[in-house]
Amino acid sequence: MKSYLSSSIKQFEYYKSLGDKTFEQLSFNELQREFEEDSNSITIIVKHMVGNMLSRWTNFLTEDGEKEWRKRDEEFIDSFKNKAQFLEDWEKGWNCLFNAIKPLQKDDLERVIYIRNQGHSITEAINRQMMHYAYHVGQIVLLGKLTKGSDWVSLSIPKGKSKAYNKDKFSKEKSRKHFTDDV
Repeated sequence: MKSYLSSSIKQFEYYKSLGDKTFEQLSFNELQREFEEDSNSITIIVKHMVGNMLSRWTNFLTEDGEKEWRKRDEEFIDSFKNKAQFLEDWEKGWNCLFNAIKPLQKDDLERVIYIRNQGHSITEAINRQMMHYAYHVGQIVLLGKLTKGSDWVSLSIPKGKSKAYNKDKFSKEKSRKHFTDDV
């Protein structure tokens, strides 16, 4: 279970890094681009993620994860004024998450917490939110790639480079480590 916590933290850090690397490639206007009417831009997806993170992880051991002060419907209205404010909110959400889960110990994982009055073990709550954030980060990366087109810098193994990537990996000694250690 101790490895579950450290692995979960690394996974969250990995998904955050994919967002960070996407944002580095995009201007503020590109982050705000909606491909279709009523579709979500990257800024809207991030605003929703941050609202979710702040609600779920603030005092999560003692309060329901759906806070009364959360205004979820407003998360789907872009109100960012500039890229600096956008990035500040992104960091605020992730900091809330990491400040909540990094102090956890393996004995905490079976504690029950609530999200909309539904009981979850902390393990279940972490898994629920990790999948939610992975889903949205995938959307962010896809929108970034669609926006940049041929100027996109790949965040994983580029097309046509799998053989070289595997050759490099298999040239090294076997070792036990998290896949993100080399990212």
